[in-house]
Amino acid sequence: MLLTLKQASQWASDYLNKNVTTANISYLIQYGHIESKLENGSSLIPLESLQNYYGQNNREKRWKNELGNDLNWALSFEKIKEAETTKHVHRLHPYKGKFIPQLVEYFLGAHTDDFKQDVYFQPGDIVLDPFCGSGTTLVQANELGMHAIGIDISAFNAFISNAKVGTFNFVRLYEKSQEITAALRNFVAKSGIAEFESKLAESLTEFNNQYFPVSFKRQVRMGEIDQKKYGAEKETAFLDTYHQLVAEFQINIQMPTDSARFMKLWYLPGVKAEIDFVHSEIRKVKDTSTQNALMLILSRTIRSCRATTHADLGTLRKPVTTTYYCRKHGKVCKPLFSILGWWERYSKDSIERWVEFNKLKTDTFQHCITGDSRTIDIFTMLKQANPQLAEIAQKQRIKGIFTSPPYVGLINYHEQHAYAYDLFGFKRSDELEIGPLFKGRGREARESYIHGVAEVFKNCKRFLADDYDVFVVANDKFDMYPTIAEMAGMCIVNQHKRPVLNRTEKNREAAYSETIFHLREKGSEE
Repeated sequence: MLLTLKQASQWASDYLNKNVTTANISYLIQYGHIESKLENGSSLIPLESLQNYYGQNNREKRWKNELGNDLNWALSFEKIKEAETTKHVHRLHPYKGKFIPQLVEYFLGAHTDDFKQDVYFQPGDIVLDPFCGSGTTLVQANELGMHAIGIDISAFNAFISNAKVGTFNFVRLYEKSQEITAALRNFVAKSGIAEFESKLAESLTEFNNQYFPVSFKRQVRMGEIDQKKYGAEKETAFLDTYHQLVAEFQINIQMPTDSARFMKLWYLPGVKAEIDFVHSEIRKVKDTSTQNALMLILSRTIRSCRATTHADLGTLRKPVTTTYYCRKHGKVCKPLFSILGWWERYSKDSIERWVEFNKLKTDTFQHCITGDSRTIDIFTMLKQANPQLAEIAQKQRIKGIFTSPPYVGLINYHEQHAYAYDLFGFKRSDELEIGPLFKGRGREARESYIHGVAEVFKNCKRFLADDYDVFVVANDKFDMYPTIAEMAGMCIVNQHKRPVLNRTEKNREAAYSETIFHLREKGSEE
């Protein structure tokens, strides 16, 4: 039996008891997870293929078999659409290692009949996130009518967080973004890049339609095609066409191999010139809040324009200056030669997200301070950065913490945004990161991590209310948090093990969980 995309989405929705869109089905077809047949220009999906895929992918049963029956599947938020997990400003800028906003909502007190939990925070309370990251806790605290203080050792992380919760004149922001877009469009027109990219895209489409049909990815998954060998052959086959076009339009693709500067090493010369042009235009904007918003849009843009393959956006193995076989898309792809398209897209999307969040914002204060959470005097630093929030904090103290410390040996937090540090001139403090990738996961690294996180909690306790509650999101595979709690003078009063779905890593289908530890002052156990 063959189903249309609409029929397939309805079948899957009924089978899973949640909404599965036609776009979801198209994604499964595109990446070879389910079979499709092309008839009269339309994709038809065999019912058997759907049954096999969804039957084998009952994640709750499979994950509980692998991770244990103590897995709290309700905390997977499986039925919540991606549009909600990335709602409004939460998708303003990419950031590795962030948690979904629904997790904050749940533990800070916004509960529905489906998700019931004891309430530990009330509107008007102050929440602290000493590992603020990209500001998820701050944004959700605002939605819930709570004040929030963030701390992060990364100046760029603090910049992202404060931009998310910032207040803007949207008319001025829109007008300035349009002015810069018009200026950039004129700059690009003079370079000849647009015509070159148009010719290249046309040639690639013709080539890919011939050698990488819709059925290609499924044939790879079924073992009918050796992807590595076939992809390399076709990559080489297209290079002559590519180099002919580069020569015809006199496109500079020469990259320095000995530069220590990120912007020179990871951006094609034409792209770098456009970035510098937009940056200079933004610096002319006199209104600070508008300038900050435009800088964030530019940062989001240039992150998408690095000279790397689509499959290596998160790892950056080596700069790419030619067309290449793309494992992610199953065809020959090209590097980016202009930021114009991304700048236009992100300008529109970012402003829309700020406007959407502005409709939900409450009359509360949020601010992220740049500093070391192990030693920072929160109230003194806050008094300089946000006097009104500082006054409230000193009067009523901080009610508790919701945070997710770095996972030991997983991410270099400064390096993931190296382009922004290079372009905007933020000061780097890599040596003060707790548990960075460059220190590894050995015994010495773990001991340093335990000590570092414990020192953060000990320092933060000086500013907390006596009856504080601390919630920590962690994948504690090395069983470090009992020791951390003990060293910080705290005790673990509860823990919630949740499955983490829809991860962005390559092993996203692997069963994976994290634990939310609930900590209190030692001796205050209920």
